[in-house]
Amino acid sequence: MAFIDSLPLPVCHNRRIYNHQVFADFAQRGKSSMDWFYGFKLHFVINDTGDLLAVRLTPGHVDDRTPVPDLVQGLWGQLFGDRGYLGQELFEQLQQTGVQLITKLKRNMKNKLMPLWDKLLLRQRALIESVGKQLKHVCQIAHTRHRSVPHAFVHTFAALVAYTWHEHKPSLHLTDEEQRLLAEPF
Repeated sequence: MAFIDSLPLPVCHNRRIYNHQVFADFAQRGKSSMDWFYGFKLHFVINDTGDLLAVRLTPGHVDDRTPVPDLVQGLWGQLFGDRGYLGQELFEQLQQTGVQLITKLKRNMKNKLMPLWDKLLLRQRALIESVGKQLKHVCQIAHTRHRSVPHAFVHTFAALVAYTWHEHKPSLHLTDEEQRLLAEPF
């Protein structure tokens, strides 16, 4: 069981995009659920105990579905994502590798039958959102005043390492019986 999400990492304020020169060759303008930003996206996959399984840094304009096949290499089981990961082509591609992508449906989509456990675990997506908040606020991964590209990437890498050593990671706190029930095929 794994969760996937992306986190915008702006490199400057929106008013300063045209004057910004440090990341002119690397960063791109992208859109998050909150607003437009200029910078990068951090795509990451975690397990039910909050541990990072895979990480990818892309320019801000990259679609959330693009780095998913590379992120889930070596994984199997269920992958829970938000509506940004909806797509029949991605679903079929992951299904061939043994990963079942589970997302909420958009309003105009037909309702599909979903097992109760999948619906309950889909509600637990707050886990990955809290990991993103810890990366931003505790590890301070979003920093908008870098003066060099290598320094920015070292800072991002150091924040990820700091998170992996963090003692109080968000977790689902599943009991042994709940884990056994999740492992059984329906």
